[in-house]
Amino acid sequence: MERFKQKLAAAGIPFKENEPLAAHCTFKIGGPADVFILPESEAQLCAAVALCKAEAVRYYLLGNGSNILFADEGYRGAVIDTTALKTELRFADTVQVTAGAGQKLSALCTAALEHGLTGLEFAYGIPGTVGGAVYMNAGAYGGEVKDVLQSVRYLTAEGEITEAPAAELDLSYRHSAFEENGGCILSACFRLEPGDPGAIKARMNELMAKRLDKQPLDKPSAGSTFKRPQGAFAGKLIEDCGLRGFTVGGAQISEKHCGFVINRGGATCADVVALTEQVRQIVEARTGFVLEREIRVVK
Repeated sequence: MERFKQKLAAAGIPFKENEPLAAHCTFKIGGPADVFILPESEAQLCAAVALCKAEAVRYYLLGNGSNILFADEGYRGAVIDTTALKTELRFADTVQVTAGAGQKLSALCTAALEHGLTGLEFAYGIPGTVGGAVYMNAGAYGGEVKDVLQSVRYLTAEGEITEAPAAELDLSYRHSAFEENGGCILSACFRLEPGDPGAIKARMNELMAKRLDKQPLDKPSAGSTFKRPQGAFAGKLIEDCGLRGFTVGGAQISEKHCGFVINRGGATCADVVALTEQVRQIVEARTGFVLEREIRVVK
C-alpha cells in the first residue's frame, strides 16, 4: 500500500488517507477508507484504476454515495471519488447532451431545462451522479435512465476506452451490464426532446414537491431501501406488517415512508443490515413476498 500511495503521488493524483466514508454517503455511516482518491480528470481516473490493478489494490468507484451503505470497519483498499472530476456538460445536435460520470443528476436536469429539453424530469431530485444512475439504471415516477440514454463511454476491465450504445448495456430494473463487466463509466450521452421550459419546470417542481411530501428527506438515508417486488410495493408491504417506526439501534423504518430506512442518529452499518434482514423475514412470513435490498452494502 505504501508503494501504491507513492505511485499516486508521483502521478500527481490527489488522495487522502484513512478518510471517513460516513462523510461521503447520504446514510452518514461508514468507517475509513485506507486511501481515498480524488481524480480531477478522466485521465487521472483511468490512471488511478490502472494503478489499483497493477498494485493489486482493491478499489471501489464512488459517486454521490446515495445508494450505498459502507461497513463500520471501513474499506480496505482504495475508494475512487468520481465527484472530484472536473467535467462539463456538452450539448450537440440540439437534443443530445453528454455528461461526465461524476456530474450530479440534478445539475444535468437543470441544464436540460435551461436548453428547453424534456425527458429527464423524472430524475430531478434523485441525489446521485450520472455514473451511478447509469450503473443501476436509476428511475422514479415512471421514468428510467434507459428511456433517454443513448450511449456510454467507459473504461473496460482490460483497460481500453470504448463506447457502447444503450441497447447493448442490458438495462433493466435497477440493473446494467456494468454490474458484471467491471467497466468504469466515464461519460454518458442522453437523447432528449425539445419541450416547453415552463412545462418542464412545472413537472420538475411537481415531482420535487411529491418527494418532499412523501419522503423523509430531512433524515440521513439511502433512498428506497428495498427493490419493488413484482406485484407489490415494498413500503406498503412493510406498513401492512405493522413495521412503521420499527427500530434496531440507530436505524429505523421511517415513520413518514415505510420504504425508507433512516439513520435517526448514530446508526451503524450493522444496525441497518440487522433491521433490513428482520424486516425481510417478517414480510416474507406474513405476506409471501421476498424483499431484496436496493441499497448496496460495501465492505
